[in-house]
Amino acid sequence: MQGTAPARILLVEDSETQALQLRLLLEASGFAVTRCATAEAALDALNAGLPDLVVADYHLPGMNGDELTRKMRLSLRTRATPVLMLTEAQGRDVERQGLESGADAYVPKSADHDLLVLRIRALLRERGTVGPQDSAHGGAFRRARLLVVDASATYRAYLAGLFGQEGHAVVAADGPDQALAALAAPEASFDCVTVDLLSSAYDAIALCRRIAALRGDPGGSPDFYLVGIGSAAASGKDLLVQAFSAGVDDVVPKGAEGEVLAIRVRTLVRRKLLEEDNRRVADEMRQHELAVERAQAEAAAAEAKAALAGALEQANRDLADANRQLKDAQAKLVQAAKMASLGELVAGIAHEINNPLAFILAHQGTVERLIGEVANEAGDLSGEAKAALAKARDRIGSMRLGLTRIQDLVVNLRKFSRLDEGELRSVNVPEAIETVLALIQHKLGTRITVERRFKGEPEICCTPALLNQVVMNVIGNAADAIPGEGRITIETRSEAGNDVIRISDTGPGVPEALRERIFEPFFTTKPVGSGTGLGLAIAYSVVQAHSGTISVETAPGGGACFVISIPRRAA
Repeated sequence: MQGTAPARILLVEDSETQALQLRLLLEASGFAVTRCATAEAALDALNAGLPDLVVADYHLPGMNGDELTRKMRLSLRTRATPVLMLTEAQGRDVERQGLESGADAYVPKSADHDLLVLRIRALLRERGTVGPQDSAHGGAFRRARLLVVDASATYRAYLAGLFGQEGHAVVAADGPDQALAALAAPEASFDCVTVDLLSSAYDAIALCRRIAALRGDPGGSPDFYLVGIGSAAASGKDLLVQAFSAGVDDVVPKGAEGEVLAIRVRTLVRRKLLEEDNRRVADEMRQHELAVERAQAEAAAAEAKAALAGALEQANRDLADANRQLKDAQAKLVQAAKMASLGELVAGIAHEINNPLAFILAHQGTVERLIGEVANEAGDLSGEAKAALAKARDRIGSMRLGLTRIQDLVVNLRKFSRLDEGELRSVNVPEAIETVLALIQHKLGTRITVERRFKGEPEICCTPALLNQVVMNVIGNAADAIPGEGRITIETRSEAGNDVIRISDTGPGVPEALRERIFEPFFTTKPVGSGTGLGLAIAYSVVQAHSGTISVETAPGGGACFVISIPRRAA
């Protein structure tokens, strides 16, 4: 029995009187007893939980005890559970039938109660605990190996022949020295040992103790079973008690027929092989569980690795987003500084030019009026004087045209900056584009023709200064991209709730590999010192601030086409 917990015994007995007597006896001996009245009820109880041993009456209503044992031996779950068969009948045939059905022991109900308890304890000791698989035996079929210890050479030969007919491999020993040497040999692997208990040549009980001590861990399954062979006349209670106390698993009368002895040994060998099968199956199940655990661990490791890779990838994306946001913030700061500087510059230029311009325009009008009056009254002047006067009037007219152009330039500068108009308002798109073209005329000159196709809504809701900035940057880049003469086409249209401005040129276009980078801050394809790489980045951020989009595609003529789309809003 393992530890301090009592061994569990399933008692299958239909007689209430017999069941009560046996239950009281077994519980008084320290066992935990569960009783079933029929074999069918016992099978149901075995499905609920396994006992350590089954004590069954041979004669039961319905299914007999031998049939119950056969069914237990057919199930892998219960085939190793010891079965002790009880019967009131006497005779060799009844015992043989009970043992051949799969029972482990046969005890008459009339047997001494102390011997019944000792027999049960011996069966429980035989059962032990399923341990590791014996690598020497494995799970394949093999012949059982028996060690026969007897001082009589004649009886040793008889037993060797008897067990040999059963298919067992037999090793004979004439006494303790040969027996212990055979058990201690490295290749020794016996399944059963028989000892003559009545030999006068050696102390049989002491030899049994020494042999039992070699069977491994007392708490586990024995390495082999020990059978004592006595005589019918001398097999009294005292000898049986001494033998079982010394570790013997079964005692067979020496005068019994050879068939009974063979059946007893066959029963123990069968139990040994069943226990080996149990160990093999248990080891295979453990190996399978370990393989499953390894597979689960590998899957968990792969999952953790994938999660780590995903986390690293996400961290890289977050870092890229942070870098992009930093660049956007830098571009916005540069834009803010640039717009602030531009506003101050425009305001200063407009102020400094506008005052002397107003003074000159006022005096220019006065001078032009006075020269006109002089010309009207110069009828008697000489020809040279009249020619000089006409030339002066022409120069005054040219001055007026130049001053008007300066005045228009100041007005356009003020319109472009519109420092006092930072909120959304309704803007005239053609007028805003014309303002930008006037300011960038020095880049266009006469080599670039500007084609206008204003088909969209004339008024859109936006911030005028930012719109001017976007259109100016795109047109300026288009003018820089055209190496010689060319054409810039500006087209406006309305599409699905968006106001769209398309600016295309006849330059070399933007390569596919660079289209994802041209809107990055500080990225430029111009020579060093020719650009800051902020123009399109500022345009991109401005359009984003309007909840719009800006993209580049290939123009019909092969150049670049920038498409600016802004959602339409109410002013």
